Amino acid sequence: MSEAGTLAGMKALLLMYRIFGRKGFLLLLAPVMGYYYLFHKQARLASQEYLQQIKPLLSPAQQDSLSTFRHFMQFGEILLDKLLVWMGHIRKEDVFFESPDIVSEIETSGKGGIIVVSHQGNFEVCSALANQLPHLRLTILVYTQHAEKFMFSERINTGGYIVIAGDRTPVSGKRWVSRVNFLRRQSAMPQGAFILGNLLKCPMFLMFCLKQNGRYHIYLEKFSDRLTFANRKDRSKNLNRVVQQYAERLEHYCLLAPLQWFNFFPYWENTNEESAAQLMAGDSESDVSPGK
Repeated sequence: MSEAGTLAGMKALLLMYRIFGRKGFLLLLAPVMGYYYLFHKQARLASQEYLQQIKPLLSPAQQDSLSTFRHFMQFGEILLDKLLVWMGHIRKEDVFFESPDIVSEIETSGKGGIIVVSHQGNFEVCSALANQLPHLRLTILVYTQHAEKFMFSERINTGGYIVIAGDRTPVSGKRWVSRVNFLRRQSAMPQGAFILGNLLKCPMFLMFCLKQNGRYHIYLEKFSDRLTFANRKDRSKNLNRVVQQYAERLEHYCLLAPLQWFNFFPYWENTNEESAAQLMAGDSESDVSPGK
């Protein structure tokens, strides 16, 4: 969305929450998401495509809960939680760490590294990780036109962690992507996080944060102690391999919470021409990217 529209929407969300509380907020959220469902074609079609891909992999009970409108509603609720995180309204008691051994390793090792996140769940809750570990310093890296100009070896060498999304292709185009199998269909996934890991020769972790039964669960996994592609001849092959490994872990967590992957963009290759044209065109009156 445009910056002005985003800011106005955030203010409206907070006002609704402050006046009506969470239950009232959810009631008022339905017509708001209904508007987006009706008028923002790109997001709606991308959601439909994703849900069609994941549905055959789910249990019958999970399949019954799938719908694009519910996907939008889940996004709206998570969006409120994103704001509450930065306002300090989500307490430590609201967050559960599923991998205490990995948390302890990060806390006691004294080493820096890279934490790869995604658009699955609510990665803003990574601030809760910083609250849990007061000495942990996080640098959240967002893909921009200038992000590729910066190196972060100093931050890593002094024990800091870089947080970077691993499931959104870079704005610079599709040069640095791998073709992977994701939800049984070929898609392009960015190599950036893993190229950075190879350059910095540091530990890499995966983090997924899912809302389950009203509470956030943070899953931390050790991905690599030191990602190296020593053989230049096989570097591309090895890079594709690790991106595929990441895609498989992302798929695992999508199956745990299928309505919490908020990537509302055309994602898979080999769509038919009509569907691809619809997904890429979006709405003529606005450029909507609700998963960003």
